[in-house]
Amino acid sequence: MIRALILSLALLSPHALLADPPQIVAVKVRDSGMGWDISVTVQHNDTGWDHYASGWEVLDEAGNRLAYRKLHHPHVTEQPFTRSLHSVLLPDGTRKVYIVAHCSTGETSTPVKVKLER
Repeated sequence: MIRALILSLALLSPHALLADPPQIVAVKVRDSGMGWDISVTVQHNDTGWDHYASGWEVLDEAGNRLAYRKLHHPHVTEQPFTRSLHSVLLPDGTRKVYIVAHCSTGETSTPVKVKLER
């Protein structure tokens, strides 16, 4: 009985109701000559400062962070939205990266694999 009550309360908490992870809708990469320009389109049900897409990162195949784009505010009325990083320097020989979006409450998107072609 107590377990059921605790589970019910957890399911009714605001974060549980809003705990949808951000989704990456699109990624564009372009060799800029001095690195890579990376544009990421994110979809997330931002509700305000308590729950919003807070950034996205570029990872190598081993999961090491190569770059990070912080999102400085909620995008409640702008969905989906695109933000970019320019002249991202990647290690020589990098052929693919993974993009992961983050939420202010800790959720992350499914990693999106991006092939790099020069």
